[in-house]
Amino acid sequence: MSEHVVTDPRPLAAVLVSAIAVVFIVASYRHPNVREGWSVLAALSKFAIVASMLPGVMSGTIYQWSFSEATGLEFVAGVDFALRADPLGMLFALLASFLWIFTSFYAAGYMRGLDEHAQTRFFAAFAASLSTAVGIAFASNLLTIFVFYELLSLVTYPLVAHNEDAEARIAGRKYLTYTFFGGGVFLLAGTVLVYWLTNQAGEATLAFEAGGIGLLTDAAAADPAIAQAAFYLLIAGFGVKAAVMPLHSWLADAMVAPTPVSGLLHAVAVVKSGAFGVARVYLDVFGLEFPRAFPLSAPVVGDVPLNVPVAILAAFTLTAASIIALRKDHLKRRLAYSTTAQLSYIVLGLSMLHPIAVLGALLHIPAHAFGKLTLFFCAGAVHVETHTDYVSEMAGIGKRMPVTMSAFALGAASMAGIPLLAGFVSKFYLLIGAASGADVTAFGLEATWLWIFAASLIVSGVLNIAYLWPVVYTAFFESEDRHDAKPLLEFPAGGKRESYGVLAHEDEQAVATDGGRGGDDDAGHDEESHDDDREDQPAYAVDTNPSDADVPFGTGSGDDGTADERNEPAHEGDGHEKHADDHDDHDDHHHHGGAPPGGWERHSGLSFGESTWLMLMPIAVIVTGAVVLGIVPDYAVFLELANTIVEGVTGVSVLD
Repeated sequence: MSEHVVTDPRPLAAVLVSAIAVVFIVASYRHPNVREGWSVLAALSKFAIVASMLPGVMSGTIYQWSFSEATGLEFVAGVDFALRADPLGMLFALLASFLWIFTSFYAAGYMRGLDEHAQTRFFAAFAASLSTAVGIAFASNLLTIFVFYELLSLVTYPLVAHNEDAEARIAGRKYLTYTFFGGGVFLLAGTVLVYWLTNQAGEATLAFEAGGIGLLTDAAAADPAIAQAAFYLLIAGFGVKAAVMPLHSWLADAMVAPTPVSGLLHAVAVVKSGAFGVARVYLDVFGLEFPRAFPLSAPVVGDVPLNVPVAILAAFTLTAASIIALRKDHLKRRLAYSTTAQLSYIVLGLSMLHPIAVLGALLHIPAHAFGKLTLFFCAGAVHVETHTDYVSEMAGIGKRMPVTMSAFALGAASMAGIPLLAGFVSKFYLLIGAASGADVTAFGLEATWLWIFAASLIVSGVLNIAYLWPVVYTAFFESEDRHDAKPLLEFPAGGKRESYGVLAHEDEQAVATDGGRGGDDDAGHDEESHDDDREDQPAYAVDTNPSDADVPFGTGSGDDGTADERNEPAHEGDGHEKHADDHDDHDDHHHHGGAPPGGWERHSGLSFGESTWLMLMPIAVIVTGAVVLGIVPDYAVFLELANTIVEGVTGVSVLD
């Protein structure tokens, strides 16, 4: 497809609309409805601007705005500050701007439902974050994307540290250390090397080119070591936000942010900016041929294409993070490690270099966004309505929130790659790409490696079911007084007798989860001593074997003021510090989740009694998107966009 570049202010307008909205949001701090109305209006305007460029981009038109052309001033010697809407940028910008519309409604319901403090600051930082995210999407060169990449870290810091307690501040500092200082330094160093290499080849340039910067390939022939260093520095810089191990730990700690932040910014904008950046490096900076044209020379194994170490690290990350997720009883932390794993699907697909695998990687950007945003939104709704954050406390909650937990089940199925949902389509292309590449062995990887990567995708899919299905099972198929706190990695596959907690003590004939009876003396003790032991047993198995023992900030407070045995942090991910005396009662109530005395109140059908429309409407729309992407992917614009990107880089149309 031939490209036609036209000068157009719309890429700049798409970036500025939410930045301008920040001013109106702050000015309306005394009027919450007006303030949140500005957020929705900015989201609608941003999406309309981005969507207006979609038909032209699909037909080969590139919309570009240049600082030097607009002002007559030079930004940096040889490098312009420029924005351009091309197919890859459109994929990210369209996704982020569309999802922001519904996140704006959800955030209003969430913040009001918890009577959060500093709501004006929250909505202002939220709008600024979307401005920088679209700036990353439409950046036309490495320097421009670096500027927006660093700005994104800065403007999202107030969101990560929103709770203002010790845990939030430490998590915020860790977030900045990793993403702003660590990732920024790597990215800047790689950018400088690319500038130097292209300058050595004749003309300094950092501008993205479909298939790779031509001068960079020419320069790499003269200085392959410098080019290899530039490649890995750029991958590392973007890999920080993509949460590739060992640069991942900031993501789980960032779950202290309010759930709308965890959802959109840490399942879409922030983490996807890292995955998007990796795609830019592979597709528009170095090209898919570069990694195997300039391989590393290893003493024992010989020449190793540059993409192989990245692919190995991604395969390890998606497997290890899925295993870690099994240990997490705190729902948002479980979802955080799930995100770490799912992002590496994208990195792995790109690193396999095969056109079909690249298509799957690009399609997984929206597929993961719709599925994971659904899961985070559901987790937030559960927190707002019931103050329940732990999976082990959710037994029977499907009666209380049937619509929310049904949406969670669909989102979980999408993440696990179940057919007829978005996650299945993207993972199908990833697997087909690995198998096709293994057949031809023409993309810089040996067939054995490609089959190993395909196996890692399958294993991770099974693990996805292992850590997400228990949430659904606990919600719908267990009751408040008869439930099992498994499966967490410390527990036997059959669960523990203590999982029935008080019931097992009161009813000696209760069937325990290990298949025995409450009165069985399988430990060789007499019944009296066995009962004495049970009196000291906590209500849940996770209280004895805390799955989130790595939370670093001490314990929460129980009813008696003593340390909670679950090693719960003083303020959970959606918690709130006692900013004023009138918040004391609310804050105290927050720490006590799980079913109330007498069990959950039962709701049936589409009932706003389980939550407000501000939260249920976004959940319904986003999960519907996951279904649409899975059932009719040919009619979903993201699949066609991904195919356009692959065709522009490789000349191969996967869908033909």
